[in-house]
Amino acid sequence: MSGGPLARLPLAEEVTARLREAIASGEWPLQQRIPSEPELMERLGVSRGTLREAIKALAHAGMLEVRRGDGTYVRATSEISGTARRAYRAYDDEDVLQVRFALDTQAARLAAQAADDGAVAALRDMLARRRRAWDRQDLAEWIAADWDFHEAVAAASGNPLLHELYSSFGDVFHGTKMAQRLRDGFDGCLRAGHEDLADAIAVGDADAAAATVNANLGYCLQWMPPRQR
Repeated sequence: MSGGPLARLPLAEEVTARLREAIASGEWPLQQRIPSEPELMERLGVSRGTLREAIKALAHAGMLEVRRGDGTYVRATSEISGTARRAYRAYDDEDVLQVRFALDTQAARLAAQAADDGAVAALRDMLARRRRAWDRQDLAEWIAADWDFHEAVAAASGNPLLHELYSSFGDVFHGTKMAQRLRDGFDGCLRAGHEDLADAIAVGDADAAAATVNANLGYCLQWMPPRQR
C-alpha cells in the first residue's frame, strides 16, 4: 500500500480508497489474505472501528471476503467484478450461458477488428494447450486453458470495460456453471468458437467470428442440465 499513515484522522471513505488501491494495483493478489488488522491500523494510523468499516464496505462490494477466525481475503479486483461475481451465483446455468451470447459475440467482433498478430499467436498457443489437456483428460488444465483463451479474446477486443465484465465471470463460467463438461460425449475440443474463432480473428472477419461463437454456445446450451424451477 503506497504512502505512510494518513496525515489526519481519516473518514472511512479515505481508508476504503487506500484499501481499494492496494487491491486494484495487485499489491494484494486475488485469493490471498490481506495484512492483519493490527498491521493495517499501524500503517494507516486509524482506529479498529474505522478500519473495520472500510473492510465491511469492500466486503459488501464483493472485493473482500471476511473469514471468521482466518482473516480477510481478496475476492475481486474492483467493485464491478465483485458485484458481478456475487450476482451471477444467484442464477442458473442457462441464464449465465445466455448472457455469454451477448458478451462473447461482441468480444469476438471487436477482437476481429483490433487483435494484432501477437494476440492471434497467443490465442493459438492457448488452444494447443487446451487440446493437449483434453487429450490426456486433465480436466483442471483443460478448464484453465479454455478460460484463458476466452478471456484473452475479451482482452483482444480492446475494450477494457468489456474485458473486466467478462473476467468477472471466471469462476462461474468455468466452475459450477460448466456442468456439461462432466457428461459423457461432450466434445471438449469443438472447433466452433475456438480454432474457427481464432481463424476469423486472424483475417479480421467480425461476422464469421460472431457466428462461430454462437455455434459454440449453442452447442454448450444443448448440454446444460434441465432448468430447475
